[in-house]
Amino acid sequence: MKRIIKNLLYFALSILLLGSVSCSEEKNDFSWEEQREIALQTAATTFVEKTVQPTYSTLADATLELADLCTQIETSAKKNASTDIAVSGSLSTATKAIIEQACAKWYEARKQWELSEAFLYGAAADYNIDPHIDSWPLNATDLQALLDDPVRMGMMDAEYAAGLGYGLLGFHAIEYMLFDHQINASSTTGKARTSAFSRKEELVYLSAVAGDLANQCVRLEASWKGLANVSVQKQTLLADAELEPTFNYGESMKNAGKGGSKYKSYLEAAQEIIQGCSDIADEVGNQKIGRPNEAVAGALEDLSYIESPYAKNSKIDFYDNIVSIKNAYLGMNIGDPSVSNYLASINPTVDTAVRKAIDAALLAIEAAPAPFVNYAGSHNELWKKATTACNDLKKALDEAQSAIGQ
Repeated sequence: MKRIIKNLLYFALSILLLGSVSCSEEKNDFSWEEQREIALQTAATTFVEKTVQPTYSTLADATLELADLCTQIETSAKKNASTDIAVSGSLSTATKAIIEQACAKWYEARKQWELSEAFLYGAAADYNIDPHIDSWPLNATDLQALLDDPVRMGMMDAEYAAGLGYGLLGFHAIEYMLFDHQINASSTTGKARTSAFSRKEELVYLSAVAGDLANQCVRLEASWKGLANVSVQKQTLLADAELEPTFNYGESMKNAGKGGSKYKSYLEAAQEIIQGCSDIADEVGNQKIGRPNEAVAGALEDLSYIESPYAKNSKIDFYDNIVSIKNAYLGMNIGDPSVSNYLASINPTVDTAVRKAIDAALLAIEAAPAPFVNYAGSHNELWKKATTACNDLKKALDEAQSAIGQ
């Protein structure tokens, strides 16, 4: 009997000890996950406030200024119609000067857009803003039909333009109107147009599309900052265009795990940040660079699939896309808390691989010849290396996506 009692006591003690170990492990697991959430909360908040919001604010401001310049072009050209609106001939000095300013502003706005492409989720995706303002190439056939339609042109303004097909909108529609079309010329940079507009409808179209671009970019800013946190001018613009955002994407990411957020945790938010980086690395390497560079002879669709051909800005577009990855992953400013910081603390090997892959992709694009449009279909070896570097970066980011959740 004593032996039985003694054995029962040992058994009970073992159960208590096992329970104690189990509770301890659960407590440690919870503590580790909690610490991860705290670290990633800081990274997500900094990402929203110091990378996304400043980028979209600068983009919105630049596109508003671009829209204003396009309106000035319309006014100046109509005032100088004898030279500026003709089947052939050159623009007046006054209109030409404004177009040069508009081209410079186009480059400025374009850079901010490319610097945002690592975070094309959220408002850019949900409101279809990405394809709306950045589809290419311009559909010249549909544009001609539009210009020939007096009913549609009679309604043309920024709000009406928003309903046009993607091939008639955004950066590349404006580029088509502002820049010289001699893409195979020896010049390595785009040139502002000097030839007259063939008809006044082109000017109306330019102003309307530029206005729509500004509306969409202001919507991006307000969507990540909150409508109340943009200027009264921008609030009024969005109200007039009926484009007020219906969701605050910045607050959603900053408040992951809370009611109203689309993220169940800060880990989920961090994974989306990395996924956005991976997506654009893939697009740059295999679509923007790979598709035109590897086009077979006579493949007109692929040869025309070139970003910013008239502004000859393709290489800069690609480079800035990789910089957008760097900003999203490492932080916009030196010392910013980031997903990289957290990953480095748990898996420095994977984090180092991403950092090196970012630098390698930037170097590969920088080493490739420009303007890219002149090398389309050439199977250029340096551009092939750029594609490989982007694919290596995507692979490193995908590994980081997996590692950060472990």
